[in-house]
Amino acid sequence: MSSCGEVLVAIMNNRADWAIASEQHWYRIPIEQVEKLKQRNQWPPKWLAFYQTKAFGDEAHAVTYYAEVIDMREVSRVELFPLEAQTAKSHTRYYKLEFATLQRLSHPIKSQRLRRITFIPTTLEKLHRATQIEEL
Repeated sequence: MSSCGEVLVAIMNNRADWAIASEQHWYRIPIEQVEKLKQRNQWPPKWLAFYQTKAFGDEAHAVTYYAEVIDMREVSRVELFPLEAQTAKSHTRYYKLEFATLQRLSHPIKSQRLRRITFIPTTLEKLHRATQIEEL
């Protein structure tokens, strides 16, 4: 039986993060967001899916890709981006989710209206059946 939170739909709002996801197979989530998910028993996810914003042209405002989570650990920003200039944000803590190769859903899950989305816990069954964000 599926449980809400086995899939975490996360925001993908820029091409630099998409390059990391598609080439290096990882995504970062701020610790504060993870704590909120833990409080609602929606952590850890077995799968990660991405809601792409307007930065993605034809694939914008939809969930099109997902992947199985294979590892996760707590890291600092400086561990994720060692070449980035050191700032106050350098020691911000994240969960780094490493995942298998991205897969394309058989059909995109579209958002019919613009909305602010950060994370949507859902089930794998809903991810494969949904045609609109509201169904997740």
